[in-house]
Amino acid sequence: MPHWTGDLPAPPATIHLMGICGTAMGAFAGMLKDAGYAVTGSDKGIYPPMSDYLASLGITPREGFVAENLDHAPDLVVVGNVIRAVYDEAVALRDRDLPYTSMPELLGRLYLQPAHSVVVSGTHGKTTTTSIMAHLLDAAGLEPGFLIGGIAGNFERTARAGAGAYFVIEGDEYDTAYFDKRPKFVHYAPNTAILTSIEFDHADIYDDLAAIEASFRTLIDSLPEDGTLVARWDDPVIRRVCVDAPCKVLRYGQHQPWDGRIESVDTATGDMTFSVLHEGEVVGTFQSCMVGVHNLYNQVAAVAAAMSLGLSAETLAEGFASFAGIRRRQEILGSPGDVTVIDDFAHHPTAVHLTLQALRQRFGGRRLWAVWEPRSATSRRNVFQEAYADAFSEADRVIIAQPYDTSGIPPEERFSSDRLVQDLCSRGVAASTFDTPADIGAVLAAQAQPHDVIAILSNGAFGGLHTSLVKALEARFMG
Repeated sequence: MPHWTGDLPAPPATIHLMGICGTAMGAFAGMLKDAGYAVTGSDKGIYPPMSDYLASLGITPREGFVAENLDHAPDLVVVGNVIRAVYDEAVALRDRDLPYTSMPELLGRLYLQPAHSVVVSGTHGKTTTTSIMAHLLDAAGLEPGFLIGGIAGNFERTARAGAGAYFVIEGDEYDTAYFDKRPKFVHYAPNTAILTSIEFDHADIYDDLAAIEASFRTLIDSLPEDGTLVARWDDPVIRRVCVDAPCKVLRYGQHQPWDGRIESVDTATGDMTFSVLHEGEVVGTFQSCMVGVHNLYNQVAAVAAAMSLGLSAETLAEGFASFAGIRRRQEILGSPGDVTVIDDFAHHPTAVHLTLQALRQRFGGRRLWAVWEPRSATSRRNVFQEAYADAFSEADRVIIAQPYDTSGIPPEERFSSDRLVQDLCSRGVAASTFDTPADIGAVLAAQAQPHDVIAILSNGAFGGLHTSLVKALEARFMG
């Protein structure tokens, strides 16, 4: 457990964040800055959008995890879950006897335990649902605190302390830190929890689906008797995990007490009109920029949770109408020459499939390119090798990058982009792979035609492909 007595130093003390460029850690850095602390940090692989966000806070992260990063003797060190015990900076932290803790533990004590904590969890949909939930409460004038694993358009930041009674947070099942292997969300003291989905993921720390289920049970068990669980009840795994929930359960999904239906999708504006039903009766009809069946149910969950907190359908309709989306979730980066370039975070095969399905609904019959980088800890392994062949079925053209840095993965466990391309081609899908993002960008810039939609799917920077492609298309069509 953390070497920390529990007494938080008062501002303007210095708090150092190891792994500051993680989405949650960067968000937390902003909250600490708002509270008056001097914040420093370190990381590797520093790139936009987080590097830009930290720069806006006046924070310049130190590159790498070296002992010298602690020479300024911070008053408290927050250790991110990307840090390994053997890193030079972690060794120096222990050798110098500096006080340290994890981000989830400190966040929970500072912001979540004093508030009505709304924890949004699940394999898929966490960032979208958290962003929507936070905005709906904010649009209702409730001034919630929030921490989101992405940048919501309405806030242009990933976290804030908030001035109201509620705090909305994305509850991740990934482990807390090298010295605390429990899921992050065990620290979040939920009063209301939303559980969107449960699938096998994080193959670097979980052995199988049973281990994932056990982690989610710790979240369910932490709910108080007077709490509320909003659960996707048409998911058999969720039903199994939540069957003994200690509190009120709002069941949502297809043919559940809380259901939804898509009324229409405007392929010109990209907006979706949908209705939410409770016990078969329409309780509200809303318009949103988040399109697709999976986003329908993310929004049904948010409506059910918000109504359980006392918000009316009229108030929620106003909130949905002003929702500005989330960066890296179906985000349009530009449309040079009428070629629409989309950035999306999808990397798990289910997320890839649902994202492309939503883009097909959103853009109709336009030619859809899917460009994917296997970058996450799970997608660089072959655990879902066969599943990815199904994930790209909605795309007209598919380009698969070579996996990002497989040096730490045994050869027999590595994902093969070449094999995926062969599987797709055998199904009649036009697919290819290239060695570098620059090669991919050159092919796209040359072959894309007006009216095409190019979806770039990665949970990382993808070698700057997003920006370089837009510039190349501008040069071709507008230069």
